[in-house]
Order: sequence, then C-alpha cells, then structure tokens
Amino acid sequence: MLGSTFDDTTTEAHAGLRLDVYLAGAIEDVSRSIIQKLIKDGLVEVNGVVCKKPGRTVAANERVTAILPTPPSSDLTPQAIPLSILYEDSDLLVIDKPSGLVVHPAPGHSDGTLVNAVLYHCPDFQRPGDDLGRPGIVHRLDRFTSGVMVVAKSHVAFAGLAEQAREHTFDRRYLALVRGEFKENVGRINASVGRSLHDRGRMSVTGVNARDAITRFEVLERFRVASLVSLVLETGRTHQIRVHMRFAGHPVLGDPVYGVTEFGKWDVPDSLLEALNALEGQALHAERLGFTHPVSKERLTFTADPPADFQRTLEALRALHSSR
Repeated sequence: MLGSTFDDTTTEAHAGLRLDVYLAGAIEDVSRSIIQKLIKDGLVEVNGVVCKKPGRTVAANERVTAILPTPPSSDLTPQAIPLSILYEDSDLLVIDKPSGLVVHPAPGHSDGTLVNAVLYHCPDFQRPGDDLGRPGIVHRLDRFTSGVMVVAKSHVAFAGLAEQAREHTFDRRYLALVRGEFKENVGRINASVGRSLHDRGRMSVTGVNARDAITRFEVLERFRVASLVSLVLETGRTHQIRVHMRFAGHPVLGDPVYGVTEFGKWDVPDSLLEALNALEGQALHAERLGFTHPVSKERLTFTADPPADFQRTLEALRALHSSR
C-alpha cells in the first residue's frame, strides 16, 4: 500500500551520491532494498522526471520526490505490556517509558512496542496518525532511553502536539552519565545531525541530509572518570544527544552505538565496574517533559526519576568521588 510522499532538495553534501544511497539516508524506517524497488517501479522523480535507475548520481539543488509505502499499522495487536502511567485523560497519556521498550513497530520489532501497550490500556484510543504506522506517537525515545513520553489519544491532541514538536516548544530535559569530565560547567553544542554515509543505522554530525541540531548542557557532578550532566534539547533529531555527546568527546556510558560499553580497563573499584557492566543500555534518561495541553491549553510538566541501573551507577560514582 502506498502512502506518504517524500519531497526534498539536495545540497552540496549530497553531490556524487547514488540516488538510492541518498534516499536511504534521508528516509527513516525504509530499507535500501525497498527504496531500490520504489525507484525501479517508477515511484521516484528527480526534478519532476521519473527516474528508474537506483545508481543515478545525485547533484546539488535537485528536487527529489518519492511515494512511500504505508506501514501496516492496521494489523497492530493490543498487548498487555505494563505501563508506568504519570497522567491520563481523554486526549493524552503520559508515561515513564522503561529502557528496552521500542516505541513503535519497525523492521525487526513488529510487536511488543509502546503502541501495542497503548492499544491494550486505552480502549478510547482513536489511533491518530494511524496512516503513518505510528498511531499516537508525536515524539520518540530510543529503545534503551528511559523517561517521560506523551502519547496522543485523540486526533485533536495529535495535531496539537505534533505542531508543538515541529515548533520545538516541548520542554525536554535529560540526565546522562558520560565519559570523562567537561572543562565547562555549562555549554551549547551546535552541530548538524544526519544519517551516516557509511552506516544507515547510525547518525553523524556529517551525515546525509544533516539538519540543524542544538543541545544545551550543564554539568551537575564530576567523578574523574565520568560526569552527570543535564541536557536540554532545542531541536529533536534522531539520536541527537548521543551523537552530540560523542562529538563533544564525552560519549554516554553504556551506549552500544556511540558510547562506552567496555569498562574492564578502567582503574576503578569492583563495585563501580559491577554497576557499569549492569547498565541495560545507554545511561540516558528523559527526566522532564513540558508541553501545552492541546485541548485545555494548560501548561503541563511531568518528571520521572532515573531507573535503578542508572541510579546504582550514579551512587557508585559518588562513592568513588568521596573516597578521593
């Protein structure tokens, strides 16, 4: 089934790329093999002309459009997955997402997602955004990032929250444990983020279709080998914090893609090594989320404490610091 349309203009950074490589980097959750089929089926145009050659070289300032397949969201099954609910009314559901829970179905994760859980827990769920394959989802947290998320239950709420997400008016504060000690107490990272040219499962500050990305940080505590930092998103790019922390030289502890997962050579007590090795993913937690209720217009703010593995590691780092 065909659904949404991709429409973008290439830049100098894309010049020389194959058409299928460019599109694979620009479009999320669509594999390169599917993109190649779309091209061969005549569903991709360059400058208004159908192009059926996946290997065509892209130049700068070319308009590329594609008709994309619609994910089969209508087949989603309600599943009794436990949710930590912070707030609920007829329009919204606010949860504390655990690490490990995928937000919506995607290749490799056809069920067991937050969307499946919402379908079970909310009989009044109107499934807004169903045509996009992500009913109710207006923003996302990575699978192994925990913390506060809002889900739209009604069509009115979906439209209002999606607009706030586009306008970057969500107030999003994260906590992270990162490698090393920042020299600055506060700062602002301004580095565009796009899909990696070499691995479409990763993002990069020099990636395809890199878009403006800004993260503000404040160092809350320093522990010699690591730091506890507060991070506020001014934009909301895929993997933004994780990419920016790596770019800054302070990758997130436990991050299997951009961070530090091997701790055996660290000169630290066994108690800290045990806590580090027990991290269930990146030590990144969405501590606070603020937004305007799309119906009542009331400003709402929700907070959630970090999960147990994050807190165990933090306490072990504090113990290391106090013993210096």
